[in-house]
Amino acid sequence: MKSFTIEEITQIVGGMLTKVQDAKIERIAPPVLADENTLALALGEEEIANLANSKAKAALVPLGVQIDGLTTIEVERPRLAMMKLITLFYNPPRINDGIHPTAVVDPTAKIGENVKIGPNVVISHDAVVGDNTQIMANSYIGGEAKIGKNCFFHPGVNVGDRVEVGNDVILHHGVSLGADGFSFVTENPDNIEHARKEGAISGEDAAKHVIFKIPSIGSVVIGNNVEIGANSTIDRGTIENTTIGDNTKIDDLVMIGHNCRVGKGCLIVSQVGIAGSCVIGDRVVIAGQAGLADHIEIGSDTIITAKAGVTKSFPEKSIIVGIPAVPRKDFIKQLKTMKDAQEIFAKFKKYEPLFKEFEENVAK
Repeated sequence: MKSFTIEEITQIVGGMLTKVQDAKIERIAPPVLADENTLALALGEEEIANLANSKAKAALVPLGVQIDGLTTIEVERPRLAMMKLITLFYNPPRINDGIHPTAVVDPTAKIGENVKIGPNVVISHDAVVGDNTQIMANSYIGGEAKIGKNCFFHPGVNVGDRVEVGNDVILHHGVSLGADGFSFVTENPDNIEHARKEGAISGEDAAKHVIFKIPSIGSVVIGNNVEIGANSTIDRGTIENTTIGDNTKIDDLVMIGHNCRVGKGCLIVSQVGIAGSCVIGDRVVIAGQAGLADHIEIGSDTIITAKAGVTKSFPEKSIIVGIPAVPRKDFIKQLKTMKDAQEIFAKFKKYEPLFKEFEENVAK
């Protein structure tokens, strides 16, 4: 079991120690679940209040918080300190050394030094796996795929042919990189084309249309230090590559379509859907369940709020809200207009009998 002194913990998080008594720290937990060998994480007002009834001898608290009779470590950024502590106590998934006997590695594949490959993993022809990379059970690496150094792939990851993955990349359970894009065409203009061009559906022979698949001959390129959550999918480009920039973090259940270009340092939250050929700038935040239409551009340092329906491009440093999505200040104006309209309607109902009486008198 891992164990640290209170002084060691203070140094790790870069905090300020107010020591009342020694504490041997073997775990971290909220105050209500802490015992005398636990560092209580009191990062908010409710958790700070719970310290009064906690069994903990020591607590991590925001800067300026001191508790009588309790050893405290004050930190300026509590969440950052929590990250350091969780990393300290984290036990990563275990994988066998070397290549598991049930793994299938094509003779033409190039496997780096200290690579660990789990049960039933398939490494296809001419694939490259960099040094110190770990690939857990039931994963698939396609032909001519290139996997960088120090990567960690959880079970059930699927990496398609010719996909390139950078260094220090984490792929969680069920990630799919490099499936064919959702791209089709009809011989004659279809309903979608009519609607876009004319604002109406006017195709008379729509029932006779045959839908032809457009194969994807591009691939997917993932930058360095990227993390992609469970069951997220990134489709290969039609001709050019779909790309994800360095340091971008993608949550579970995210769909990124073909030909998209996502910048560096982006945060994309669960259940986001990005249609094909979108260009996303650097450090963009896309909150949960937001949807982006195809062929739009989002400028760097933009925030797209939860469930926003984005149908057009936005410049850098935008805050985007609503369905259809508009800048935040316009959304607030819309809410104010709706509130004003309610007040006007209430006044109208109040004076409606007078209006009717006036109309009757005019009619006479």
